[in-house]
Amino acid sequence: MERYSRQMMLPEIGEAGQEKLRNAKVLIVGVGGLGSPIALYLAGAGVGTLGVIDEDVVSESNLQRQVLYTEAEVGLPKAIQAKQRLEALNRDICVQAYPVRLTSENAADILSEYDIVVDGCDNFQTRYLINDTCLRLNKVYVYGAIRAFDGQVSVFNYKKGKNYRDLFPDEAGMYDMPAPPKGVLGVTPGLVGCAEANEVIKIICGYGEVLDGRLLQIDLGTMQSFILEF
Repeated sequence: MERYSRQMMLPEIGEAGQEKLRNAKVLIVGVGGLGSPIALYLAGAGVGTLGVIDEDVVSESNLQRQVLYTEAEVGLPKAIQAKQRLEALNRDICVQAYPVRLTSENAADILSEYDIVVDGCDNFQTRYLINDTCLRLNKVYVYGAIRAFDGQVSVFNYKKGKNYRDLFPDEAGMYDMPAPPKGVLGVTPGLVGCAEANEVIKIICGYGEVLDGRLLQIDLGTMQSFILEF
């Protein structure tokens, strides 16, 4: 257990928490800017089974923020390369790669294999799909989103609590919103993704205050943050 000794020293985790992490099954939807730190830190923490789903391939413009990948992997499938990188980081975990898009046809089959679903995606349609599927299957949904220097994190359907539609009830209105600018500081998804990974570990090990019914807002330009209850 030398690999995990520093976190097992924490009374909130200990041997019992580490065993919970080993037995946990977590799906990461999207392994880009957000998904990269989420995947790396959950693999490092010893989450026993990780699923990574992404239909995209690595592009050169990804490398500024998607720290899972290298220049040599440009043009290769993200999900497959993520699996190889995570297994190289931690040989004790199992990583399942899904080089496909999450759709209404495959969502239930894929999500049913996992305890927690973590949001690394970048569009409203996928988030509503994740939310609604998690509700049907009674899965926890850890949400994160970014724009430029800003980010937000929350947890939905935790102990059958608030869900994504409680925070964003107007689905049609969300689709009608103008597309956000594509510019983003590479650090932004790193910080937000780490916050998502932190929520996952808290949920698995059962300590701290989960962001259930609360939305964490982060502004990296001012380094100010606040929590909105909903």
